[in-house]
Amino acid sequence: MNNIEIEPLEILYQDAYIVAINKPSGLLVHKSPIDKHETHFALQELRNQIGQYVYPVHRLDKPTSGVLLFALSKEIAQMMGEAFRNNEVRKEYIAVVRGYVDDKGVIDHPLKEMLDSRAQKERGITKEEQEAQTEYACLERLELPYAVSRYPVARYSLVKLKPQTGRKHQLRRHMKHIHHHMIGDTKHGRGEHNKLFREKFGCHRLLLHAKQLSFVHPVTQAYICIDAKMDETMHRLFKSFGWDSVE
Repeated sequence: MNNIEIEPLEILYQDAYIVAINKPSGLLVHKSPIDKHETHFALQELRNQIGQYVYPVHRLDKPTSGVLLFALSKEIAQMMGEAFRNNEVRKEYIAVVRGYVDDKGVIDHPLKEMLDSRAQKERGITKEEQEAQTEYACLERLELPYAVSRYPVARYSLVKLKPQTGRKHQLRRHMKHIHHHMIGDTKHGRGEHNKLFREKFGCHRLLLHAKQLSFVHPVTQAYICIDAKMDETMHRLFKSFGWDSVE
């Protein structure tokens, strides 16, 4: 996203304490050593847009779109950060994956914490496995008349995902674990399926969207539920598939 004009971020919710946006796919939350050449970040763009400092309380991967929450003070950021760590925030995602997924289930599979930098890898730092659970439910299924790998047709599922823990790349790694790789995932996915979606549907993004975030407000104690609509790429794709179970 270098050297391009960034459209104003869609603000989904804002009060005196917190603000939530619909983060576009391809936008980093903040500066990161893994993408040193990026010049646009959600934190900076939102700060400039609303004219005050914002503090991240969780993260979405760069290719993931959807609800992203910021605090408007350090104190609120600490409170919301603790709520995330204590699993007091409910998160709901939608994703497109390869194959026909079971109607519903729970993936209970520990994940080794991913190293944050090349320096850690070079120093031989290793991290322990951490427990990780994800609930999933199949919303739609689709068969396409395209041969992929050794199969004469290609099958895909639209799934709803509810992570019960917050490990790095948890949803992408868990779907890989059950052999239902996410479409557009260049790190944990399958290249032949990503290629099919690029060539047949002009889809160049990870098909993972943070659809909903719900929690108890840290100050007012009101129950807050924030929804984010899909971008045009996902909306157009789902419409062409006849998938109308999500908007």
